[in-house]
Amino acid sequence: MKRVLIVDDQSDIRELIRMTLEMEGVDIHEANDGDECMALAKSIHPDLILLDVMMPGSMDGFEVCRRIKANDSLKRAKIVMLTARSHENDQQEGARSGANGYLTKPFSPRQLLSVVAGYLS
Repeated sequence: MKRVLIVDDQSDIRELIRMTLEMEGVDIHEANDGDECMALAKSIHPDLILLDVMMPGSMDGFEVCRRIKANDSLKRAKIVMLTARSHENDQQEGARSGANGYLTKPFSPRQLLSVVAGYLS
């Protein structure tokens, strides 16, 4: 079973994503911020990380992405940035940090399922 880690400081966003993915036969885990994401990722070794950019704490999503991609045991995880930051510069920063994809909020459940399916197939 594929493991998906949802990282967002807004519980309603995490719930929406979890509800959308529950029927897809994936093992879903959730983190509230970058530090929690790093600890959980090291424990579960997710196949896909859906990562918010703007989060409280010591790391934003770009920094979390860089750290995951620099970690030999985690770097195979696919990372999709989920963010309201839709400027081209933000998308370029996501790519520079190692993100595999970029999905802007608000997104539809259909968009999310398409993106997830593409990275887990």
